[in-house]
Amino acid sequence: MTQATRRIVLAVNPNASFGRNRAIGPRTAERLEAAGYEVSMLREPNFELLRRETEAAVAAGTDALVVVGGDGMVSLGVNVLAGTQVPLGVVGAGTGNDLARALGLPYDDPEAAIDALLAALRREPRLIDAATVRHGELTTWYACVLSAGFDAIVNDRANRMTRPRGPSRYTLALARELATFHPREYVLTIDGEVRTQRAMLVSVANTPSLGGGMRIAPAAELDDGLLDVFIVHPISRLGLLRVFPRVFSGTHVDHPAVELLRARSVRIESADVVAYADGERLGPLPVEVTAKPGALRVFT
Repeated sequence: MTQATRRIVLAVNPNASFGRNRAIGPRTAERLEAAGYEVSMLREPNFELLRRETEAAVAAGTDALVVVGGDGMVSLGVNVLAGTQVPLGVVGAGTGNDLARALGLPYDDPEAAIDALLAALRREPRLIDAATVRHGELTTWYACVLSAGFDAIVNDRANRMTRPRGPSRYTLALARELATFHPREYVLTIDGEVRTQRAMLVSVANTPSLGGGMRIAPAAELDDGLLDVFIVHPISRLGLLRVFPRVFSGTHVDHPAVELLRARSVRIESADVVAYADGERLGPLPVEVTAKPGALRVFT
């Protein structure tokens, strides 16, 4: 362990990946303790209680917070730690695990993810960017992607589905929503420049992927101080269906309906659209997104 890291708060989502990885939290605690760390493991019956207990535990003093689960747990960790000096560790044991992917950590083998965590704890944390979202009277942090369009609607449906388990839920949810979806009218303010346009979706990415490996912004970097704005202009349902498989390889970026640009701040306005960030529902637009360079310390 590093001289600075001895005490660890371990926040566990027992329902990560629909409970398939229920044993990973206790296993992580066991291996951390065997390596000489002082571990306080938190497991609560609901997400809100876990968030409150995690905030209290970090406020009481710790050298690191480790989250076990998917990007929902990453969201919890980022909102507790962003802007502080306490580093975040991630054991990817959820459905998407997109921050783990972006950090080069194991995302489909929880035991390997624990191995990677133990190795990472022996190194100095890395500084990465995050972003804030102002929505209504609230401000929320995120580390991966904000969705505000077709991708958010798909996310909403996928969250309500219980099968299939794993990233294929997003693919099935997309197919179901595609039948009735139509472009929306957006007002976008990108680094102060206002534009009004119709679009299928607008996403603001800090990492390359969302939804378990959909590489919507394949060139996104975690430490460039910028956000990658992903816009899909109006396209037929058949056209969207044809371009969609290319998202997993990132080769969709040369499609004429796809626009990618970089920005420090983005305001998104549209009627009847709900925003999601790191897979968590924020609420209806408008939202204001701002890049926060170097706001988060992570073990990787």
